[in-house]
Amino acid sequence: MKVAAIVPAYNEEATISNVLRTLIRSPLVNEVIVVSDGSKDRTAEISRRCGAKVVELEENVGKGGAMKIGTLHTNADVYLFIDADLVGLKNQHISELLEPVLLGTAEMTVGVFEQGRLATDLAQKIAPFLSGQRAITKELFNNIPDLENSRFGVEMALSRYADKHHTSVTRVPLFDLYQIMKEEKRGFFRGFIMRIKMYWEILRTVRL
Repeated sequence: MKVAAIVPAYNEEATISNVLRTLIRSPLVNEVIVVSDGSKDRTAEISRRCGAKVVELEENVGKGGAMKIGTLHTNADVYLFIDADLVGLKNQHISELLEPVLLGTAEMTVGVFEQGRLATDLAQKIAPFLSGQRAITKELFNNIPDLENSRFGVEMALSRYADKHHTSVTRVPLFDLYQIMKEEKRGFFRGFIMRIKMYWEILRTVRL
């Protein structure tokens, strides 16, 4: 089965190179696609230098839209979605996310941050199934409606669909892996505003 790692990214020049290098070195990943979602920094340039295929969007369409667009640029059987702001990503994390899907024991895996700096985001602490680190079959992903409009609610949409349709899902603990908080990346005020917007988009998905 062919695997495409898809990395939705918005202004992630500081962290994306380490994420991409790990993905590219993985023997289970056949291609790495970065969707630069209206980035204004060097995200696309750095991604190309790392050897990833880059899809540049002029306007920001949100995480769900970027993920959907990424899938349109590959014929892979399995999608591995990885956030661009991870610190500590290792080949072991990639293997553990992919193996249940590749072996046919799950249609989707969800990576759950564990010990270390753990779930640094409040949404992750309250609802670990909102993780952006997951592997999913092409067939299942394509069956889920309106992902392109879900923005930061995409993980909620994926998990709700899987629960409603009794899809086989495996939770994978991701030890020694964490995300940089928005306040740390964007500055406190701007990061806080972005966090509130993210929570609103997640709650909007819950209400749909």
